[in-house]
Amino acid sequence: MKTSVTWTLLCLVLIGLPIGAVSAEQGHEESGALKMTAAEREAQGIRTAKVESRALAGAVTAPGEVRMNAYASAQVTPRISAQVVARHARLGERVKKDQPLVTLSSVAMAEAQGGLIEADREWSRVRRLGRKVVSDKRYIAAQVARQRAYATVLAYGMTAAQIDRLLAGGDASRATGAFALLSPQAGTVIRDDFVIGEVIGAGRVLFEVSDESLLWVEAKLRPGQATGIAVGTPARVSRNGTHWLDGKVVQLHHRLDEGSRTLGVRVEVANQGDELHPGEYVDVTLQTAATNARIAVPKDAVLLMQGAPTVFKLDGDELHPQPVETGVTRGGWTEIKAGLAKGDEVVTQGAFLLKSLRLKSQIGEGH
Repeated sequence: MKTSVTWTLLCLVLIGLPIGAVSAEQGHEESGALKMTAAEREAQGIRTAKVESRALAGAVTAPGEVRMNAYASAQVTPRISAQVVARHARLGERVKKDQPLVTLSSVAMAEAQGGLIEADREWSRVRRLGRKVVSDKRYIAAQVARQRAYATVLAYGMTAAQIDRLLAGGDASRATGAFALLSPQAGTVIRDDFVIGEVIGAGRVLFEVSDESLLWVEAKLRPGQATGIAVGTPARVSRNGTHWLDGKVVQLHHRLDEGSRTLGVRVEVANQGDELHPGEYVDVTLQTAATNARIAVPKDAVLLMQGAPTVFKLDGDELHPQPVETGVTRGGWTEIKAGLAKGDEVVTQGAFLLKSLRLKSQIGEGH
């Protein structure tokens, strides 16, 4: 009580208010509660939850690097040498599966397209006449020629749907050598290193498309830290040490890095909010063996007030600051040794706002 009054007087001096501005109800407010309805709490982003017992797991923290998920990524390359005619997508753009990305033109493709149209016409005539009119040799030759020409165009990079459109009507003028490369999957364009008019060699990567909703984080652990870490181990990833994303271990490397003498651990992280990007360095926390169940609250629910760890306990529409005795903090949860019981409802989100409101009420803001 003495400490609180001293702090209040100091605040009044600092902000230039007369000491007499303290509310007559100061003593009541120091030990009382903040009254806030459920609707008001919702509007302020304040969340509460029942206190439960939980097994607090140990944790290992290590540096990590965000990587593209190679299992959810694809490269778009031409199979033959061709010139870039038009671009249909750009870096950072989200594309759908089978969406055209670039139009190319090739002499080799023009020859293959023309050969297919010719072979298709011949095969149509022979098939229409039937085996009773044409010889078996001509029938089989026409069939094989058409199949070979079709396979060539397909191998050069056209899709079955594109070939069907090429052959529709049997118009030889469609054999221009132009063809579009399509996106093999839905995702974000993360690479498009080319310019219009450039002649591209076979195998040159024109686009890289990746589904960034599920990324990899490569954590580097010392061999001793990796004990107890297995596929499926829960993990958390953060760029700034305050906001964490949940993930899990999906792969363990079986060879130490020769330079750093560390073991690589691959963590899969959901990135729905597009918060992480390949190449970023992050902190990774990996859960180890769990302890016996004990009463615990989220770490952010515990604040330091008047020198003591405190949580805000909900009783009806009143939020009481409740001093507690804390134990270990693991995996984002803090053990409560005394001050709370199982079933109590406490603020789990927005506790700092309540602390600020209580401080304002103590120094008589607005009087």
